[in-house]
Amino acid sequence: MNASLRPLAFDDLQIGFPVVQAALSGYSDWPMRMLARRFGASYTVCEVMLDQFLLAVKERKRTQHFLHNTADEQPVGGQLMGAEPRQFAAGAQRLVQAGFGVVDINFGCPVKKVLGRCRGGFHLGQPDVAIEIVQRTRDATPPSIPVTLKMRRGVDDSNASRDRFFEILDGAFAAGAAAVTVHGRTVEQRYRGPSNWNFLKQVKQHLGERTVLGSGDLFTAQDCLDMMAQTGVDGVTVARGAIGNPWIFQQARALWRGEPLPPPPTLHQQRDVILEHLTMARQMHGERCGLLMRKFAIKYSALHPRHAIVRDDFARARTEQEWDAVLEKHYSADLPGQYPSLEIHQTNNGCA
Repeated sequence: MNASLRPLAFDDLQIGFPVVQAALSGYSDWPMRMLARRFGASYTVCEVMLDQFLLAVKERKRTQHFLHNTADEQPVGGQLMGAEPRQFAAGAQRLVQAGFGVVDINFGCPVKKVLGRCRGGFHLGQPDVAIEIVQRTRDATPPSIPVTLKMRRGVDDSNASRDRFFEILDGAFAAGAAAVTVHGRTVEQRYRGPSNWNFLKQVKQHLGERTVLGSGDLFTAQDCLDMMAQTGVDGVTVARGAIGNPWIFQQARALWRGEPLPPPPTLHQQRDVILEHLTMARQMHGERCGLLMRKFAIKYSALHPRHAIVRDDFARARTEQEWDAVLEKHYSADLPGQYPSLEIHQTNNGCA
């Protein structure tokens, strides 16, 4: 084990291995989280949910996947987003009732529609409201359930934005936050340009022993170890780099133990995991699973040596028979796989 890396914890909740799966809108549902856990992620976060949605949602087949979690994936975090502090508190209580072991507050989403409704990264521009949200959420959540938050490094690169970031950061921990995840891009930057890892180092130095996780540009197992080594953060959250690639956690664990980087999964190993994902998606989403799985299959195809052709065939698949045909055509021979290229990874996939 790398002696410089310590097991991760949120207050008294022991997480362990410090490479975890981030919340991803439209992606990090129960099947994706379970595969991440099976391949070594010690903690996962469900896709972000609106406080208003949580207060109104019923236990229907079409919406049950949002709150679905199981005992064998604990600890799992529920991520919360909204505009009004009181509704955050009520939304947090609903997440706890549903069985989530951590409540994570989203102050980072840079999507225009979200910002226009005073949610996500919008709160980085109003410290008083952001701190009130954390305080009300902490007060409404049982003491045994950690409250964490996700932030970007500010609304923009101005000094005023930086000052507001640190005002919110300090206020959040004073209100009882257990940890913070910081993405190295600004809200204005969205997903363009490199993530500023040096800022993560500054945040960790500012907070000292308090728990900081880093996010941004983590597309390989080595990236995860490099971020912790270069910035001193206590852990990292893998977002886009984990879609269609749960093996990234297995690979990061090997590096954490001081072992060589494992080879990419063979085509048969890929096929078996795609089929397992499809089975769980069918269990969770019913007949809609084929359509919902296409976005994952396109990402799984990045590990295939004939990536472009496989991607296009998956994109056209609609029925179970068409899925079987793609797998038979491209995964029947057990050939070596490949690591996904950086270009394949660098596409926008939800709030992360």
